[in-house]
Amino acid sequence: MIVALAGGVGGAKLAHGLAQCLTPENLTVIVNTADDFEIYGLRVCPDLDTVMYTLAGIANAVTGWGVADDTFVALEMLRTYGEDTWFQIGDKDFATDILRTRMLAAGRTLTEATRALCTGLGIGPALLPMCDQPVATVIQTADGELDFQEYFVRQHHEPTVTGVRYRDIETARPSEPVLATLAEAEAIVLCPSNPIVSIGPILAVPGMRNAIITSAAPKVAVSPIVAGSALRGPADRMLESLGHEVSAHGIAKLYADLVQGMVIDEADAALAAPIRGLGMEVLAAQTVMRDDRSRESLAGTVLNFATSLKVAAG
Repeated sequence: MIVALAGGVGGAKLAHGLAQCLTPENLTVIVNTADDFEIYGLRVCPDLDTVMYTLAGIANAVTGWGVADDTFVALEMLRTYGEDTWFQIGDKDFATDILRTRMLAAGRTLTEATRALCTGLGIGPALLPMCDQPVATVIQTADGELDFQEYFVRQHHEPTVTGVRYRDIETARPSEPVLATLAEAEAIVLCPSNPIVSIGPILAVPGMRNAIITSAAPKVAVSPIVAGSALRGPADRMLESLGHEVSAHGIAKLYADLVQGMVIDEADAALAAPIRGLGMEVLAAQTVMRDDRSRESLAGTVLNFATSLKVAAG
């Protein structure tokens, strides 16, 4: 069993690559849910849906999020009624949110609702929310706090981030399926997702970090920073404003107590030595995923690297 921790488009891409390399029963993806929020009376789970649509092969290839060839008739009608439609939800996407909200209102957990949605889309690998309890990423700026989607979507992640907190994280717990799959893992992969607002909330769930550390599986992280920049999103600016080094070495520092191996881009090969100085093995590879083939190639590279770490440990 390979377990991947993911959030955002980069995480979804590598999860899809892993799904191309593995049989469905041998892959579980644990997804960030701290960017979930409510709008129009519906529970929206952007990271879960991005990974879900990507694994189902229906994600919008241009944006990386949402459903390919979706329409926005419902949103246009909401705008007619005077609603501020700053958060773009397509009609097919609305269907997902409506069903999820109905299942949650009926007493099903987010894990159960996600399983039902994945079954409907024909997704084989297990897709698990990081927890069933609501948690929210709050972005701190010089002008006050912003809920994550307000910062990321409404304000186009332009405000300078001075801090990040995860509201209600202290009441969250990893679900039993999450703990069980981590205990059974043969390798744990931290996808190239934003370490602060995608992987960070997952690791902040009480009990999660310990479950990962105590797992006998080799742990590998893939850097989301290539040649000093994020491929998309605000990870580089966020790292800088929070006082972290904006490089693959900076990412390695954040994960130093957690993983045994770092996969960095070939453009950052010169950083291999200082990363090894942190006590990790390093592999420089082509990490930019431009299509399905490159996703599968990187996933295979990561899996082989994890296997080599296991052999070395043995």
